[in-house]
Amino acid sequence: MNTVSAAAETAAFPAGPESPRSLTEVHRSIEVPATGPSGSSLRRMFAYFGPGYLVAVGYMDPGNWATSLAGGSQFGYTLLAVILLSNMMAMLFQAAAVRLGLGAGLDLAQACKKNFSRPLNLMLWVFCEIAIVACNLAEVIGMAIGLNLLFGIPLLAGVCITFLDVMLILALQARGFRWLEAVIIALVATIGVCFAFQMAWLQPPLASVLGGFIPRPEIVTNPQMLYLAVGIVGATVMPHNLYLHSAIVQTRRHVQTPAGKREAVRFATIDSTLALGLALLINASIMILAAGAFHRPEVGAVTELGQAYELLSPLLGVGMASALFGIALLCAGLSSSVTGTLAGQIVMEGFLDIRITPALRAILTRAVAIVPAIAVTAWYGSAGANSLLVFSQVVLSMQLPFAIVPLLLFTTQKKHLGALAFGRRTSVLLWAAAALVVSLNVWMLQRLLTA
Repeated sequence: MNTVSAAAETAAFPAGPESPRSLTEVHRSIEVPATGPSGSSLRRMFAYFGPGYLVAVGYMDPGNWATSLAGGSQFGYTLLAVILLSNMMAMLFQAAAVRLGLGAGLDLAQACKKNFSRPLNLMLWVFCEIAIVACNLAEVIGMAIGLNLLFGIPLLAGVCITFLDVMLILALQARGFRWLEAVIIALVATIGVCFAFQMAWLQPPLASVLGGFIPRPEIVTNPQMLYLAVGIVGATVMPHNLYLHSAIVQTRRHVQTPAGKREAVRFATIDSTLALGLALLINASIMILAAGAFHRPEVGAVTELGQAYELLSPLLGVGMASALFGIALLCAGLSSSVTGTLAGQIVMEGFLDIRITPALRAILTRAVAIVPAIAVTAWYGSAGANSLLVFSQVVLSMQLPFAIVPLLLFTTQKKHLGALAFGRRTSVLLWAAAALVVSLNVWMLQRLLTA
């Protein structure tokens, strides 16, 4: 490749002093096998597997459970189409995050800081922190509810216990990022196994399930259904995951040539798509479980995780059903809270360039989420906590445009990513998905203001 074409493939972010890397202790810490006889394509591809699953747990966190349970118990299988559409959009947006991280060598927060004015960056940081707090609220409260259901631990005490996941993050990062990935993958696998058993016991009607994936007009015309649909979009397409993914893909030490970057983008995108495919199956399983078990006249709407836990075993006729539901909820809360804390670290470092010890950084990030969670559970108790789960997902959806629009500005224009920028057709798809998200949020804001 000649010098001109090589330069065209180089990211064209503004020149200046190189930004300190996010999560410096694990940046480029995992070696990718070299090309040639000793490094097959399959081995190199597997070297990129891992970050996608850290991102995927955000798509099956307790906030997803709350919206999927509410949607399935109230409207049956109808909102499965929204879950499918949301996951397809998520795959596109996460592919863009991969491209930014590997193509430009910057996470989304760093890219914003390099390209936008100080006031705009401050606004984006505030919105991102609101999204992270909303997400972590759902994760912390969901994990606390899981501890309460399985072990009878009071909700407030359970929220305080979740602070220990900071110690887990620090311990695993000290051993290497692969350890953190392995633990998260094990938790995701546990969730998958739990729901596989639930589906086997439920045996939902296949025709009704498949029909639910076909969009219906009432999703838009029914205000209650549309409210839950917006919540599902917010629960599925996580704004903080775009920051997280663009940073953790940089844990791989690959060849820094145009060809090496293209291969890294391709393999990391495969990892992300496969992981989000698994998240789609789990999200759909939650709604199918709610629709099959709870969408019946004698049960009524099930909007609380505790209700679902108590009703599952009697309705399915299997004593273990409720226990497996609680175990899966606990695993979902733990895994997503770990990655939510990592996202908070990345945002803090990228926007504010705050450089402190990993321990203090993790504790500060966790405290931002856990203090509001303690306040809510202490004041409102279990009922308020469950209502907050659904509302937090609507808040997340309303923050999405402030992460998606900058991401697409950087990844659909050659002036930023050179030849690694998306082509015309993919760019049109990305901007169309972004326009849909913005339209849903305008509707939601109007609904909240006129309520």
